[in-house]
Amino acid sequence: MELKFAGVWAKVAAMRILNSPNKAGGNGDRKSLEACSIVIFGASGDLTARKLIPALYHLFKDKLMPETFRVIGFARREKTDASWRTELRAALDQFSRTKPVDGKVWAAFAENIFYCVGDLTDKAAYAKLGKQLESFGNPALRDNLLFYLAISPSQFGEVVEQVHCSQLLKRDGPGWQRLVVEKPFGHDLASAEALNRELTRYAHERQVFRIDHYLGKETVQNILMFRFSNSIFERLWNRESVDSVQITVSEKIGVGDRGGYYEEAGALRDMVQNHMLQVLSLIAMEPPVSLEAEAVRDEKVKLLKSIRPLSVEDVAKQIVRGQYFAGAVNGEPRPGYRQEVKVKPDSNVETFVALKLLIDNWRWSGVPFYLRTGKNLPQSASEVRIQFRPTPNVLFAAQCGSHLDANALTLRLQPNEGISLHFNGKVPGTTLGVRPVRMHFSYNAEFGAYTPEAYERLLLEAIAGDATLFIRRDEVETAWKIADSIRTGWENKPLTNREFYAAGTWGPIAADDLLAQTGHEWHEPQVIN
Repeated sequence: MELKFAGVWAKVAAMRILNSPNKAGGNGDRKSLEACSIVIFGASGDLTARKLIPALYHLFKDKLMPETFRVIGFARREKTDASWRTELRAALDQFSRTKPVDGKVWAAFAENIFYCVGDLTDKAAYAKLGKQLESFGNPALRDNLLFYLAISPSQFGEVVEQVHCSQLLKRDGPGWQRLVVEKPFGHDLASAEALNRELTRYAHERQVFRIDHYLGKETVQNILMFRFSNSIFERLWNRESVDSVQITVSEKIGVGDRGGYYEEAGALRDMVQNHMLQVLSLIAMEPPVSLEAEAVRDEKVKLLKSIRPLSVEDVAKQIVRGQYFAGAVNGEPRPGYRQEVKVKPDSNVETFVALKLLIDNWRWSGVPFYLRTGKNLPQSASEVRIQFRPTPNVLFAAQCGSHLDANALTLRLQPNEGISLHFNGKVPGTTLGVRPVRMHFSYNAEFGAYTPEAYERLLLEAIAGDATLFIRRDEVETAWKIADSIRTGWENKPLTNREFYAAGTWGPIAADDLLAQTGHEWHEPQVIN
């Protein structure tokens, strides 16, 4: 059986911001996008070729870009407009979500792509950028500027100061200017606060768009639509009905060639502090007063601030870390973490984290939220499982015993995005047999195979000036407070034997022990076809 839901969160966003006069089927309630220039600092990097240009190309192909726009790549490597366009076309052939690339569409798109040679520390290079913007002859292309900082966070301050001193970034008009920055947003609370001070030294907080690509995923966005437009579920979304919540983000891959980065970050900084706490905030937040960006982000921050603080003793009881040793994933041999390139042979860095978090507010008091993420696990999947309270131990529960499952609702974020409802059904026959069954909704089955890449949606909303799916300063800092308290609890404590796990398994024994304390167990992600 298939469940049908009334629309997706992306449609709500579209009604607010995505109106382009060229978009087929557009409606008058949508807001048209203004002409603008998109300046990519670090344009010769991997992010630009793999994500940014393919995303902008698909927006253009789908007639979602402004009618007039320019894309300028800023980097110190010597290139011409023509040579950079050739490089980008080759990358698009490899990374486009639809193949083959439409040659005519690319040719029209490429006419809007330009290159500016310059060093990030060279004041003259920014003056040259300003002249290039002036040369377009359209005041909107000079004044409406989206600066994408596809560079190291250590360079953010330099770039922000330079674009301000070059009169390209202003706090107030003419036009608008926005800064789009990639994570990591610091490596702890102190560095995050310093980074935020740098970003807002010459710009308002409302001009800063911090990207977490996880928030651009279709099903993550659908969480709000699902929760607040379906009364049958919203009435159950509280401590009276929910027994526990599990959020799993598992990865089949190991750290690979990112050993050097992982030695500095670990799973806590890489996944928990950002992606997982963002999903948790959307799952557990209170209804916002409106769908305006600040209303939504206010509730997310309130939720994060409601997470019970963790003392050193709490960390020992509620947080588990793990590290993989040699094993096999789907029959493929994998080395241990300590054998990976650029990893110390006695490294204590975590490649797996499991958490039990408690939220001290009226809705969720007493409901445990279990989060886990790790490398070299059996499958790559992201999902949220809402486990409802079991029925009283009478009638069928008493008769069927362990065969009677508690109801559960699973939101699959990736892959094969969808939503499943788990309930009990009678097995046909003359006996009173029971079996857990599942109804599921699949995005591909209901809406077709098209699902835009996260960067497409996030870039479009940044151009439109809608900050709903971007992370606010206080969100970043609140999340770092949680992560820092965990790191403090781990300080100078080596991994124990129960915290190691073989590659290809679902994590260390200690993670199972964590849930067993309250009679729970982990549920492996289920494939939704």
